[in-house]
Amino acid sequence: MQMPSLIDIPNGDKVVPTFSDAEMKGRLERLRAYMAAENVEAVVFTSYHNINYFSDFVYCKFGREYGLVVTQDSFTTVTANIDGGQPYRRNRLGDNIVYTDWQKDNFFKAVKQLCAGKKRIGVEFDHLTLQYQQKLLNALGDVELADIGEPTMKMRMVKSAEEIALIRQGARVADVGGVAVRDAISAGVPEYEVSLAGQRAMVREIAKTYPHSELMDTWVWFQSGINTDGAHNPVTSRRVQPGDILSMNTFPMISGYYTALERTLFLGHASDEHLRIWEANCEVHTRGQELIKPGVRCCDIAHELNEIFAKHDLLKYRTFGYGHSFGTLSHYYGREAGLELREDIDTVLEPNMVVSMEPMVMLPEGLPGAGGYREHDILVLNEHGADNITGFPYGPEHNIIK
Repeated sequence: MQMPSLIDIPNGDKVVPTFSDAEMKGRLERLRAYMAAENVEAVVFTSYHNINYFSDFVYCKFGREYGLVVTQDSFTTVTANIDGGQPYRRNRLGDNIVYTDWQKDNFFKAVKQLCAGKKRIGVEFDHLTLQYQQKLLNALGDVELADIGEPTMKMRMVKSAEEIALIRQGARVADVGGVAVRDAISAGVPEYEVSLAGQRAMVREIAKTYPHSELMDTWVWFQSGINTDGAHNPVTSRRVQPGDILSMNTFPMISGYYTALERTLFLGHASDEHLRIWEANCEVHTRGQELIKPGVRCCDIAHELNEIFAKHDLLKYRTFGYGHSFGTLSHYYGREAGLELREDIDTVLEPNMVVSMEPMVMLPEGLPGAGGYREHDILVLNEHGADNITGFPYGPEHNIIK
């Protein structure tokens, strides 16, 4: 029996989108203008972040390939049969083609069909594996591959009014999660229970605020004691003890747009050395917010904040840069690497960029004041400075849990 390689599944009506049609058309117009200027005849997106940014669809990879193919006259998501009609329903502006598992590499048959006759193809160099690249070249034949990853990253770095409105809501939801986490902390409670309290509160708030949103990927990292040493350490069964240093991290996800709240806390009391280090980190955090304004280079912010840590003899314990961009990104996809507050990034901040300020130092076990200290706020740049959209307070005055 001969089974088809490619099919259509127009199952149901298009869903209520995250953004207006005008917003999504504007993104597509900017992409096509770049393609025309650079003689890129077709673009084959493969990353979560760009497929979501341009089509409002977040895929679940699970070992399969996903794509978005854009030409000057077509706009098509390429998805696996296992997803049924959901990708079709999410892509309001274009078409969806489904590849089956009946034959090997049917995904690339779809891409070949959509790129027929095109010779200069845009792909994401920072996302394309060697295996994927070879299969793509085998399917397309004599074509030239051009990088579209960095140009689209720059497009995403400056947010629209609709994006900023969604990010503001995300920051508010993160604060809701923060309150739930704080209220769940007590001696003897395991980290995972505290985490679950924050996650439940945020998912419910997202559902109330965006009743048509897909509810996925909202999470909380809550770390205690030695587990605070890494910013991305997973939740464990460790039980919180009096005097513990604590790290609260709430991460709501709204249609692929992640926001964050991160705070240092202590249960019951903090030693003098813990307080000294915590207050120094808060000093850096406060100064960092003041430095975020249009016209300032990312690297210059990092250098000035380094001086404050050095004054407190803590610079050697700093663990990463001082902040990053927000938008369509997550703990497992996306990164606007050109907009990070680090010494090696010379991007100049401008209005409608959205960045975090999140200094962190970590002192290993055995040292006075051991633990990881991190504060995190989200700032939206405007014409004159920046608006801090995080509301949860920081510092010893607010976050020693009695």
